[in-house]
Parts: sequence; C-alpha cells; structure tokens
Amino acid sequence: MQPNNRRSFLDFSFKYGALLVIALVFVVFSIVNPVFLTYDNIADILRAISITMFVAIGVTLSQIVDGFDLSVGSTVSLTTVVTATLMVWYQQPLVVVIVVPLVIGVLIGLLNALLIVRVRIPDLLATLAVMYVIAGVHKTYTKGYSIYNNMQMTDGTKAPGKFLPDFLWIGQGKLLGVPIPVILMIVAVALVHIFLTYTRWGRQLYITGGNREAARLSGISVNRVRLAAYVLSGLFAAIGGILYAARIGSGQVDAGAGLLMEAVAAVFVGYSVFGAGKPNVIGTFFGAVLIGVLINGLTMLNLPYYAFDIVKGAVLVFALATTFVHLARRKT
Repeated sequence: MQPNNRRSFLDFSFKYGALLVIALVFVVFSIVNPVFLTYDNIADILRAISITMFVAIGVTLSQIVDGFDLSVGSTVSLTTVVTATLMVWYQQPLVVVIVVPLVIGVLIGLLNALLIVRVRIPDLLATLAVMYVIAGVHKTYTKGYSIYNNMQMTDGTKAPGKFLPDFLWIGQGKLLGVPIPVILMIVAVALVHIFLTYTRWGRQLYITGGNREAARLSGISVNRVRLAAYVLSGLFAAIGGILYAARIGSGQVDAGAGLLMEAVAAVFVGYSVFGAGKPNVIGTFFGAVLIGVLINGLTMLNLPYYAFDIVKGAVLVFALATTFVHLARRKT
C-alpha cells in the first residue's frame, strides 16, 4: 500500500471506524437474533446506556480540561443509596429525594477540585483517593446493605417507607412510547454539545485543556474552569445515581462499580468518532451506544455476565490504541 493511500486509509478508519463497528455489530446481532432490532430491544439498549452516558459526560468534561475523574463510579453508588434511604428510611418528598443527591455530587466535585487545584495533587491520584473515601462512606452509611422497600433494619424493625411512584416513573416510565431516561439522555447530550461548541465557557474548557499556560495568559481563570469541570462531573454522576435508583427500584450498594470502566471506554471511543481527536459529547454518546449494543447482544447470546468485563476491557484497549496511534501520527 502506497504511503498516501495508507495515510488516507488510517484517517478514514479513525474518523469512521467506531461508527462502522457499531453498524457491523448491529448487523451481526440482528442476523443471530431477529429480536435484536425490535423497537422494545433498541429502547432497552438506550435506557441501559442512559445511566452510563450521564457518568460518561462527567468524565468527558474532566478530560476536556486535561484531567481525569476516577471518582464518578463511587459517586453513583453513594447518590444511589442516599436517594433510596431518603424514601425508604426517612420518607422524604420527591423534591428532597432529588435535590440532596445532586448537592452531594456537587460537593464531591468541589472536593476533587480542592485537592487538584488548591493542594495540587495530580488529577488521577486525587480522584483515586476520593473514589476510595466515597466508597467507604457509602458502605459505612448503609452498613453494607442494599436499600429496598420495607427492608429489615439492623434493630429488627422494618423500614417505614417505600420508593415513591413518581420517582420510579423517572427511571421506568415512558413519554409517547419513549423511555424517560432516554429522553433525559438525549436532552443532556444536546445541551452539553451546544454548551461545549457554541458558548464562550465551553471553548474555555477546551482552551484550558489544550494549553493551560496559554489559557492563563489569554485571561482565562484556569483554576475556575477546572473547578467547574469537576463540579459538573460530580453533578452528572449524581444524576446517573438518581436514574439508577429510579430504574432498579432499590439502592444497590455497589451500583457504580462497573460504570467507571464503561464511561471511560465510551469517552475514548468518542475520541475517534468523525475524527474529533479530542473528548466530545457526541463521540462519547456513540461510544456508549457501542458498549450498550455489545452487552445487550452478548446477553441475548447467553454469554455469562462475568465475561462482560473482558468485552468492556477489549473495547477500551481498542479505543485507546486507536486514539493514541492517531495522535502520535499527527505529531509526526
């Protein structure tokens, strides 16, 4: 293959490879199982990835400022059980049930930003430490138990409350036949894309991530921009936790355990969509779709659930290899 042809092929594969893989996976699974392409199954796939997508949006924002938020999975777990306990243990109204977890997500983002911006701990190490702290907090808070309607308490009594029907509608309801989580996801992706692409604040995020010193010299408050990115990351992870509780109808103590890897894989797959070469929310969405389609299809093929991590890991390795090979080529 001639050098120019080889370069053109590599450029084409980088821009459209992820989309072609998604199309190929759709074709293969639809041939193997005709149920795969039914409306109900596609809706199930999109509903399943909606939680991952909210978490991945947060990771995307932290990546844009040249950071990395590893605490999003633990944030999902904490906000999921807090959401559940507010109803099951404390019988709080819907407004409190939604607002309190969002505030917790913001506080976790502020903690990450404090450690990274003020204390100047590297992003990976700071958010890794926070991840373990939050994991310990939510397990201590629940004493290691999942939260469900009228659960047995440690003193032998039963919890007085239940999940609110209006709350469960957020995760299980439909509007004009479309699942509510899917609608929320599409709205969030559209709004974040507009924010990042067409607003001054969105461009400041990219400028800060591209060259922090140049951003500072151009008058951008770099520390505030990075703080905002981590606060938004915590906020989106909290939304993911709320949706998780609403969809499952219980507060699973390890709800966010597998979401970090799925979110990171989605973000890095998104690097290559349409040749972006950088974190972007549209690419992240297609990355989440790829992971969701793979997991759904493999479930239909009765592949053991414990093998799913192999698939997720392989997707992440492929995405990382594709991204960094292309970035290395662009520098030469």
